[in-house]
Amino acid sequence: MPWGPELRLLCTRFWRWLVNEGGDVELTASERAEMDWGRVIPFIALHVACGLVLVVGVSWVAVAVAVLLYLVRMFVITGFYHRYFSHRAFKVSRRFQFAMAVIGCSAGQRGPLWWAGHHREHHANSDTGRDPHSPLHTGFLYSHTLWFLTRGSFVTRVERVRDWLKFRELVMLERFDWVPFVGLGIACYALGAGLQQVMPELGTSGAQMLVWGFFISTVVLYHATYTINSLAHRFGRRRYATNDESRNNFWLALLTLGEGWHNNHHHYPAAARQGFFWWELDISYIVLRLLAALGLVTNLKPVPSDVLADRRLAPSAGK
Repeated sequence: MPWGPELRLLCTRFWRWLVNEGGDVELTASERAEMDWGRVIPFIALHVACGLVLVVGVSWVAVAVAVLLYLVRMFVITGFYHRYFSHRAFKVSRRFQFAMAVIGCSAGQRGPLWWAGHHREHHANSDTGRDPHSPLHTGFLYSHTLWFLTRGSFVTRVERVRDWLKFRELVMLERFDWVPFVGLGIACYALGAGLQQVMPELGTSGAQMLVWGFFISTVVLYHATYTINSLAHRFGRRRYATNDESRNNFWLALLTLGEGWHNNHHHYPAAARQGFFWWELDISYIVLRLLAALGLVTNLKPVPSDVLADRRLAPSAGK
C-alpha cells in the first residue's frame, strides 16, 4: 500500500530529527521560538525517571558510579566541549580529540559542533538581544533550559564552527550524537546486572544502576552545566569590566570543576584556565595539566600577565 503524503512527511521529519539534519532557514521567527516537542518529551522523561529511585533503592556502588560519571562527563564538557572545541585553548591528537567528543556526547548535551557553535554565538553576542541564553533578556528559566528546547536552537551553527568541519569523524558523530548517550544507559544497566550476578553482596541491580548511573547522574550534570548560562550572569563578583554581566562564583566553580570563574573567562576566553589566580580552584585545568604531563595535551594557552591586570575593576565595583 503506497504511503500517503502525510505519512511520508512525518517519516521525513523523524529521520531529519534522528540524524540532526535540520535547519532554521525555513522557519519564521515565531516558529523558531516554539518548543521542539521531540526534544522536550525525552528531556522531561529523564527527569521523571529519576523518581524510580523510590522503586530501585540505593547502594553505595550505584551512587559511586553516578558520582564518577558526573565528574568524568563534567570534565569533558568543561575541558573539551568548552575550552577545546569552543575556544581551542590547547591541542590534542586527532584520535584523542574524537575519543573526548564521543565521551562528551554521552553527557546528552548534543554533539561538540552544536555545543561549540552555540557557545561561540553566546560570546559574540553576550547579554545582548542576540545571545542564545542571556538571563537578562529572556529570564532565568529560558536561559537555564528552555532555549535549547526550541525549534530554532536545533540547528548547528555551522558558520561558527567551519574550522571543525574538515574532520569527517566529527561531522558523522554530530549526526548521531545520541548514540553514545543511549549506549551509556545500556552500559549502566549491563554493569548493574553483571554485578548482581557476580557480586550480589553489593546490593545493586541493572535497574538501580540505570537510575543512579544514568538518569540521576545525567540530570544533575544537566543542571550543573546550565547554571553557567543562568546563574553565572546574575550572581557573583565582577573582577573585569567585560561587555556583559558575567560573574565569578566560587560555588559554581566547585560544582562545574572550574567554570564558575565566568567573568575571568569572558575577559580572556582563549586561556586554558579559568581560575586565573592560585586561590581560584579550577579542577578542569588541574586535570588538563595532568593530561599534558602524560603527553595527551599540548600547548595549553596561558593567561598573559597584561591580561590579568587589564581593565581590573576597583574593589568597590564588585557585586
